[in-house]
Amino acid sequence: MHKTIYQSKLIYNFVKKVFPKVKKELNHWKNYAHTIPDQVLSQQALLSIQKKSFHAQGGCIYSLYDHQINKRAIQFIVALQTISDYLDNLCDRVGVEDEVSFLNLHKAITNALNPDTHFSDYYKDYPYKEDGNYLYALVNTCKCYIRTLPNYNLVQENTLYLGKLYGEMQSYKHIALSKREKAMHTWASKYLYLYDGLSTWEFSSAAGSTLGIFLLCTLAEDKNLDQNEVKKVMNTYFPSICGLHILLDYFIDEKEDLSTGDLNFVSYYKNKEEKEKRLIYFLNQSFNKSFHLKNPLFHLTVIEGLIAMYLSDPKTNAFPEKITTRKILKNASCTANTLYFICKLLRKKSIISSV
Repeated sequence: MHKTIYQSKLIYNFVKKVFPKVKKELNHWKNYAHTIPDQVLSQQALLSIQKKSFHAQGGCIYSLYDHQINKRAIQFIVALQTISDYLDNLCDRVGVEDEVSFLNLHKAITNALNPDTHFSDYYKDYPYKEDGNYLYALVNTCKCYIRTLPNYNLVQENTLYLGKLYGEMQSYKHIALSKREKAMHTWASKYLYLYDGLSTWEFSSAAGSTLGIFLLCTLAEDKNLDQNEVKKVMNTYFPSICGLHILLDYFIDEKEDLSTGDLNFVSYYKNKEEKEKRLIYFLNQSFNKSFHLKNPLFHLTVIEGLIAMYLSDPKTNAFPEKITTRKILKNASCTANTLYFICKLLRKKSIISSV
């Protein structure tokens, strides 16, 4: 009963109170994007908000970590996620395939997670440059937040590590199709020895999630945070929960990505059976490790929410995705299944946008 009451309150506050605040923040950046001088950059900034608001919505669950709505955390999460989604579009939607320009663009992520006053020349090697300080404003919003965190020094090394992995993965993932696979393997090989049993594509999936960053920054609000808890969080979120997050994302988009020639990490599994086995493995690892964290019910709700939000997407209604969805739900908790049906309803009412 305690779990049911806790999760019911959390989900109610998330949908009824957090979602409107996320929408307000996204509208702020949407209005800014309209003022960007370069039409290519303006269009991609607008599309990244219009098509990917789901990411910011989901990430802002961490604004409820301490049971009260953290408005400053919402501003930070929306800003960092907007950087991520905007840069994804710049690397994927305008015909540029240069890894140097992509790596420079993604310095915005690590800059945003560093409290110093440094800002890089993000568009240095990119063909479109005049963004009216849009990216600078997003980065600065993040910097202003993390400077207020009393224990950011305890998490900074880890947030910068996760930010670095994210930027590198996105940069190599979007280069010329003929070079992508080799570049991804070469990049991942520098880190895989640290993570026993992971493939290049599973590690890359974990690197593509911003959830660990959001949690670490939220934890840094706590004056009593200690290094031991930070280590446990990193062990739980990376690669398990972060990997589950993005593997589900790629599972949903697999058919679409293959039709457009985009790299899809789930497509590298040998067959449907291996895909299902590994997704369930990441799910079980996430559940098992989360019990050892402070506030375990919160993390369980996040995991169950990931399952519910992704698998309720209309893209899972077709075969064979429908069969895989059923198998994952069968291995999930009763709560995850309940949330799955709630998300189905929220999608019908357009309260949750599609992935």
